[in-house]
Amino acid sequence: QVQLVESGGGLVQAGGSLRLSCAASGSTWNKYIIGWVRQAPGKERELAAAIRWSGGSTYYADFARGRFTISRDRAKATVYLQIESLRPEDTAVYFCAAASDKGVGVMVDEYDYWGQGTQVTVSS
Repeated sequence: QVQLVESGGGLVQAGGSLRLSCAASGSTWNKYIIGWVRQAPGKERELAAAIRWSGGSTYYADFARGRFTISRDRAKATVYLQIESLRPEDTAVYFCAAASDKGVGVMVDEYDYWGQGTQVTVSS
């Protein structure tokens, strides 16, 4: 199993940037794909980006490509999501989640373990 704790959310003006952190722990934390999933009010959860602990390959949703950067620090067991040029439509709760690395990790339904989420609010 893996435990995930997010941090780094907050209130940001449009055009600003933010870095979210996801600290992983547990006996097998390095055998997963870690994804950042967001959920805006009244909308379904959508996967923004994912990274495979083993090898570091990444995936970005179309809306995230170019402004979002996912990375990992293996020594700190932490995954980051850097978001640039924030827009009001980026306002959402951002969850860190883990999926088995036997899968592809591009669908929200693949993710079995979830953090508590961190709120990102972008003001116009």
